[in-house]
Amino acid sequence: MPFAYLHRDGADHVEVLTGDVITVGTLAEIPLEPGRPVLAVVPYRQIAERGFDCVDDGAPLECLLVTARETRPLSDFPAGELRVSGGRFDLSDDEYATIVDDVLRDEIGHGEGANFVIHRVFEASVDGDPVDAARAAFGRLLASEQGTYWTFLVHTGARTLVGATPERHVSVNDGIVMMNPISGTFRHGSGELIDFLRDPKEVEELYMVLDEELKMMATVAEHGGQVAGPYLKQMSHLTHTEYLLAGRGSLDVREVLRETMFAPTVTGSPIENACRVIARHERRGRGYYAGVLALLSVSDDGVQSLDAPILIRTAEITPGGTLRVPVGATLVRHSTAAGEVAETHTKAAGVLSALGAATIPVRTDAPPVAGEDEQRLLAARNADLARFWLDSREEGALAVPSLLGRSAVIVDGEDTFTAMLAHQLKALGLAVTVVPWSAPVPDADLLVVGPGPGDPSDATDPKMTAMRETLVARLVSGRALFAVCLGQQLLAAQLGLSLFRREVTYQGMAREVDLFGSVRRVGFYSSFAALSPASAITSPYGPVEIARDPGDEAVHALRGTTFAGVQFHPESVLSRDGIDVLRELLPPLLAEVVSPLTNG
Repeated sequence: MPFAYLHRDGADHVEVLTGDVITVGTLAEIPLEPGRPVLAVVPYRQIAERGFDCVDDGAPLECLLVTARETRPLSDFPAGELRVSGGRFDLSDDEYATIVDDVLRDEIGHGEGANFVIHRVFEASVDGDPVDAARAAFGRLLASEQGTYWTFLVHTGARTLVGATPERHVSVNDGIVMMNPISGTFRHGSGELIDFLRDPKEVEELYMVLDEELKMMATVAEHGGQVAGPYLKQMSHLTHTEYLLAGRGSLDVREVLRETMFAPTVTGSPIENACRVIARHERRGRGYYAGVLALLSVSDDGVQSLDAPILIRTAEITPGGTLRVPVGATLVRHSTAAGEVAETHTKAAGVLSALGAATIPVRTDAPPVAGEDEQRLLAARNADLARFWLDSREEGALAVPSLLGRSAVIVDGEDTFTAMLAHQLKALGLAVTVVPWSAPVPDADLLVVGPGPGDPSDATDPKMTAMRETLVARLVSGRALFAVCLGQQLLAAQLGLSLFRREVTYQGMAREVDLFGSVRRVGFYSSFAALSPASAITSPYGPVEIARDPGDEAVHALRGTTFAGVQFHPESVLSRDGIDVLRELLPPLLAEVVSPLTNG
């Protein structure tokens, strides 16, 4: 009979669920009835519901319709012996290293995104009955692992999953939506914890997934997410860093699941293009790796709840006895192939050791102790982050009188940073609509041509063509226009400036820049930028003032009478001064009324 064992963070018992399993096609089809919880096993291929690319391996969306639920003490689940034979990665170290190098060079280096997660699978054989082996492994995980969000065993009949995942993907309880981005990996015994906390690769990796999950929170919570942390997440073999996000939302929990497929910690950012990159380089399905378990319920008075951890640090055991342990590494601009190969070995070894099935070497050093210096260094990470996302405030506290009652439409170039930007513009007093680049653009007082991945000079890309046409029409009209990142590059080219691709990308970089006489700390996610040899030019659309880097002449921002653009992301958590930049640049655009141009 299908069943599940669930041990949730902080509980002194195990929940035992039994029931019937059905297969559904979409998240919306998950049955949700009062008094009958459902445990959904959501595969990675489900991301196709959002229109995103994936290699379709046919892994089904299975739902355990709970007919009986009880709690049992931890002592009822003793550690057992899991006998494993053989074992190897499906991709060799050299093959995986080649993929890492390709992604760093061809994807991050060419502006396709800030980070990408590429996985490989450790495969072995389990001796004896697969379900008995999973029960033994579950008991070992309860006894040996620490820092987990869920420790679980799920048996649907067709498959068995057992694991100890550290990461909540999303939960909903009493209308509060919570997410928990975890990133940065310290291998116990590999050095000093304080060096890990100072490592720019690890720091930037966490910032980038924080930004990406804030994009999701901006979609599923009415006022976006408020950030708490960072904290250390210590497990038996690894220590991570994490943030906690919270916001109030009212969406159906199945829609929350859909809008948050899937965590950037297991895909990359921006999500939509990360899915393309994953499909392009992995060239095989992911099964349940990077998907979620999701426990959904609804009370008799209609209040819904959701608890959904990410399916990582998880082993799948097939009815035939094959053990599969998928693991991935997050590739960022500071990554090296050797370092990411080593990280996948450590993650696989940690899972197998916890299961009592280690077939590759694993260190057993105790978790490091975080002293005052380490805690101070961790807390200091927030010093230059945007208070917009860290602080609570009264509604209307940031409103600009001249923007109240005005409308804005944001054109999304396939990067949901636009959802975060929408929250900032609303906080300033604007009524905001977001539309994809492929949709008709409604009329508004302010048009924002937003960010997105890709090469702005690619004349064959339909997205670039459509966004350029939208931008040009607005310039000709003489009405207020604001451009961000990709939009800024397209605007700069239309004003007569040349574009270039950086040798070292600015993906996930924060720095201080001179912005029209004021020093501002802002966050960049770009591989391309415009060049200007002068701080002022005359364009077909009037005079243009330019804020540029005096070293390489890269354009950070520009402004004219009715238009402005920024190469950075004012909405990013990395942009400490982002909201102030918007408060300065937007009001003058809406104060001007200019006769339409006719020169196109």
